[in-house]
Amino acid sequence: MSLNKQFGSIIPSQSQEILNSNYLQWTDKAGADFVDFAQQYLPEVYEQEVERYGNRTLSGFLRMVGAEMPMTSDQVIWSEQNRLHIAYDGLTPAYGTSNVIAFTGTPADVINVISVGATVVVMDNFGAEVKCYVSASVPGAAGTGQITALPYTANTIELAGLSGVVKVFVYGSEYKKGSSTPNYSATQTDGYISVDPQFTQFSNSPIIIRNKYVVNGSDMAQIGWVEVATEDGTSGYLWYLKAESETRLRFEDYLEMSLVEGEVATGAGVVAAKINGTEGMFAAISERGNVNTGFTAAAGIDSFDAILKNLDTQGAIEENMLFLQRQTALDFDDMLASISGGYAGGTAFGLFENSEEMALNLGFSGFRRGSYDFYKTDWKYLNDASTRGAMVGPSSIEGVLIPAGTSTVYDQILGTNIRRPFLHVRYRASQGDDRRMKSWLTGSAGGAFTSDLDAMEVNFLSERCLVVQAANNFVLFKGL
Repeated sequence: MSLNKQFGSIIPSQSQEILNSNYLQWTDKAGADFVDFAQQYLPEVYEQEVERYGNRTLSGFLRMVGAEMPMTSDQVIWSEQNRLHIAYDGLTPAYGTSNVIAFTGTPADVINVISVGATVVVMDNFGAEVKCYVSASVPGAAGTGQITALPYTANTIELAGLSGVVKVFVYGSEYKKGSSTPNYSATQTDGYISVDPQFTQFSNSPIIIRNKYVVNGSDMAQIGWVEVATEDGTSGYLWYLKAESETRLRFEDYLEMSLVEGEVATGAGVVAAKINGTEGMFAAISERGNVNTGFTAAAGIDSFDAILKNLDTQGAIEENMLFLQRQTALDFDDMLASISGGYAGGTAFGLFENSEEMALNLGFSGFRRGSYDFYKTDWKYLNDASTRGAMVGPSSIEGVLIPAGTSTVYDQILGTNIRRPFLHVRYRASQGDDRRMKSWLTGSAGGAFTSDLDAMEVNFLSERCLVVQAANNFVLFKGL
């Protein structure tokens, strides 16, 4: 007697072998054919998520180079020192017999503060120079002052070989025996000018950064587990919270990216929308710092030495950090390899507690050039294809040089001089609310009972801005 195969029926076999007739089948009718709903041979499913992009997070740069400090205002204001010595560039001499140098050239907004009796060096753009004694000075209004500079070794500035616009800087003074420091006359042509120190004031405003993740109540009840090992150290099995975890990681990246890329709003549309913007690092360096275009290995050490010469004219910070994209980092390696077989051996690692091992563990390699120490590392933000890694051409940013250590500035709120890292983050916080990094649940699912929304909403918020002090010591590397 034989049995026809029906739902739930089997034909047993005398040996342990797999036949069409000796295992249960669950079938469903689709058209004229029977289709297997469950199969004996199921596909092999990997529970673990494959990390095909490695570590996808981009944050960490600002934590590495700066600090985070609270503030309570809508604006952070700081003042930076101006130069100590008196110098003017782009001035226009009245060539001939008058020896008058007028402050009506390129710096049309500056005021003459060179006093009678000062000794100055006058030089042009062609290598000629002459030292002069200032016999008369008219402070005047902005762009209208002038000095009369009598050459020590020639009758006139023109006969001394100068031409075109000139640079003038004060190197001392000279007075006759028995003289006193001159006072202003009625015409202000022979007076001594008291130079009051002037601060250059800068400010930045925080922006509010927000994000949200939403999962509805029905999807929360449909569990699908995935084994993960996320960039923030979370590992194990997650279901809908897998997406929440990635939203949090993305938001933490936004906290840094917003301060690196931020721009102050000036466009009519965004201003009308009452969006203020904030000055990011790239904008601050472009506006107040140094921009190097087209650094390549082919340019060699001469191109890099030109950067050092420019740093000499600025703050000359001894220790600096280089955060570079891949090609620029290779260009530096090729440049250093061409002049030295081992460029890390002679570097002082003061920034890393004099520990070369600590520097290497943080991904830095160091080299010394002239009186400067440089610590070089890759910056993933400039390599990642989802950010600036896919950009090439004149607008591409290929690296940044950041001075290490701290600088002293005058804090307008505290009313005192303070020491701060050159690059640091300020976030809004008070005793009532800390807005450095807030997260909270709303809705009616997942433990939240704040509304009749059949979902769980995970909210993220931060309010912060970046302070770039002494941007004249920063260098932004850009492509050709």
